[in-house]
Amino acid sequence: MQRRDVLKTVAGAVAVAMAVPVMAAEQKHEHHHEHGAGGDKKYGRLVDSSSDCQKTGEACLAHCLVLLSQGDKDMAACAQSVSELLATCNALMKLALQGSRFTPAMAKVAADVCSSCETQCRKHETEHAECKACADSCAACLDACKAVAA
Repeated sequence: MQRRDVLKTVAGAVAVAMAVPVMAAEQKHEHHHEHGAGGDKKYGRLVDSSSDCQKTGEACLAHCLVLLSQGDKDMAACAQSVSELLATCNALMKLALQGSRFTPAMAKVAADVCSSCETQCRKHETEHAECKACADSCAACLDACKAVAA
């Protein structure tokens, strides 16, 4: 097995390992939604869009890491932007699920982060499907954030 194949396999495994907690959070969200618990009704669109951003962001970051390991330094800014996005959307989703009073303020911050990430990912969307998917989900999350931002 060549080094490139090993790196692709490792990146794929990392992406899957990182996606499992996000999928579990989605299942938890669906379970609560069915029973009407928590604050997710009020911020349902925000929960869904931030969760989607996390999924596509994880895939984009894994792809960026593979390309960076192959010497493609053009992906560094994209990887940094997606890393910031993941931290922000995780916090946003948790606050929104709880119906926290801090959700609108966090949505305002997340709107800026989503906008920045979308800009970076759009630079690569024609060459990399992961970047396009991430940019598209950032745009959707940005719209959801603007709807509730303080």
